[in-house]
Amino acid sequence: MTNRTALITGLRDLAAFLEANPDLPAARNLTVHHFPRRADDTELCAEVDQIAAQLGTVIDAEELPHGHYGTSIHFGPVEYKAVAILSAARAQYAADDSYRGCVDPE
Repeated sequence: MTNRTALITGLRDLAAFLEANPDLPAARNLTVHHFPRRADDTELCAEVDQIAAQLGTVIDAEELPHGHYGTSIHFGPVEYKAVAILSAARAQYAADDSYRGCVDPE
C-alpha cells in the first residue's frame, strides 16, 4: 500500500468512525499538509507552483513574509495545503531553537 493510498484509506476510516460515533467530539476543521522534500528554494517553490496549477489556486501572499510559500484549497472545513518553508525561515527557526533549554528565566 502506498503512502497516498494509506492516507486516503485513513481519511475514509476516520469519516466512517466519526459518523458511527455521533457522541464523540470532532474537530471543527482539519488541514492536511504537504511539505515538499528538502531542496533549494527554487525547487520547493516550483513544486508548490505546480500544485497550485493543479488546484486552480494562487500562492498565499500573506504567508510570504513568514518564509512560507504555499497554496491551499478547502472542501468545507477540510483544507489541503501545500507549503514550502523557505531556507531563511528554516535557518531562523534553527537559530531560535538552538537556545532552547539554555536560558533560565530565574
